[in-house]
Amino acid sequence: MSSTLQPVTGRGRAYWAIADCWNLVRRSLTIYQRKPAYIAWQLGFPILSVLLYGYVFGGAMKPPGGGGAADYRDFLMPGMFVMTMAFGFINTATSVVTDANKGVTDRFRSMPMAPSAVVAGRGVTDAIVASAELTILATTAFVMGWRSDGGFLGTVAAFALLLLLRYCLTWVGIWLGLLVPNPEAAGGLFVVAFPLTMISSVFVQPETMPGWLGTIAAWNPISSTAVATRELFGNPGAGGGTWVEQNAVLMAVVWPVVITAVFLPLAVRRFQRLSR
Repeated sequence: MSSTLQPVTGRGRAYWAIADCWNLVRRSLTIYQRKPAYIAWQLGFPILSVLLYGYVFGGAMKPPGGGGAADYRDFLMPGMFVMTMAFGFINTATSVVTDANKGVTDRFRSMPMAPSAVVAGRGVTDAIVASAELTILATTAFVMGWRSDGGFLGTVAAFALLLLLRYCLTWVGIWLGLLVPNPEAAGGLFVVAFPLTMISSVFVQPETMPGWLGTIAAWNPISSTAVATRELFGNPGAGGGTWVEQNAVLMAVVWPVVITAVFLPLAVRRFQRLSR
């Protein structure tokens, strides 16, 4: 429809690309509104994880430099924010493959709409959902006693890095969602995501691991965001002995840029090659 209106109104291609993208964002958000179980799962799992790791396991863990369970929760919370953002690509892949299996994606491709709208709409939707997740997680952490001591600008910068990580992984999720055959296979991506978050500085510092494993963990993009957010939040556990840990804020920007540069074109190319 947008293509038929374009000559009449005189509006350019960029306008219709944005309009088509926003229409798809509204569609995705409407699905969340009509199926609250999706919201309960996507927001309930992170909250449950924060409570479990903070209260159940937190009493047995020691933060860097010593301290009790409360100090470990201050160390843990930025890592839990990062883990939630990292797991988000599974939800992206599930949504994409669900639309593909139902024929929704093919229908979009047959319509006179901007070719980039489907992929871009998914990215914007995930950014909105991720912002809601972070807001609820931060509120839960605040109730548990977590505080940001990094000041207003440091706190804003930390949340921006978290959303940047989620944004870059959106393109990984879209690409994988266009590759896997069904939603069940997309859910199986948890088997890949879980080790990636465990072999990182989300729960412990890499120097507590065996040397070779600690090196892998330190260079894990998830670790860079975890260390950077702890530094910006003013929480314990920031920094480390390796170059990548000492420059975590820089790497928390570089890694997402690299991941986006690789997987955004792959996602777009894969979408363009889908059969009608």
